[in-house]
Amino acid sequence: MSDPYILVLYYSRGGATAQMAEHIAAGINQVTGQRALVRTVPPVSDNIADNQSDIPDNGPLYCSEEDLRHCSGVILGSPTRFGNMAAPLKYFIDSTSSLWLSGDLINKPAAVFTSTSSMHGGNESTLLTMLLPLMHHGMVAVGIPYSHASLHNTQTGGTPYGASHVAGADGKLAISDDEINLCKALGERVATIGLALENH
Repeated sequence: MSDPYILVLYYSRGGATAQMAEHIAAGINQVTGQRALVRTVPPVSDNIADNQSDIPDNGPLYCSEEDLRHCSGVILGSPTRFGNMAAPLKYFIDSTSSLWLSGDLINKPAAVFTSTSSMHGGNESTLLTMLLPLMHHGMVAVGIPYSHASLHNTQTGGTPYGASHVAGADGKLAISDDEINLCKALGERVATIGLALENH
């Protein structure tokens, strides 16, 4: 594949998940031969009057099926919503049946990240349930090994299932150094594995 990239695909409402995506992208961009392609998804509404433009007012572009089809790996991010991913991201993932039928994502690495307001606000269940549709696509689940010191030291977010952030009840807590390290480590690991799988 020419110009291989890892797709960092997320939905963010308060901004914390978007900040995590930037740190993950920085980790990807440390790997020679890979680059990060950061994309988001539009909000969803059952009100026809709320239809969104095809281009967001600011920030990353909305993800297309082609962005997903041609990536060499995916890192999926969402705030926690009742222990699961937010509806806009789920809506997008549910629309990828053609990629499932074609098998275009088989054997590509996949990882996940999330932000939640409290320490036990469903971050781990969100990470695990976000992996399920990616595994249905035949992707290879990638976590964070405990060889990363920040996974032992963190007092906020960070799990072996993926990167996480505890944003606080008002969503204003800054991403900690350990959380940043784990975001970068996840990006770097997926990018490295993506290259290895492509060259296998």
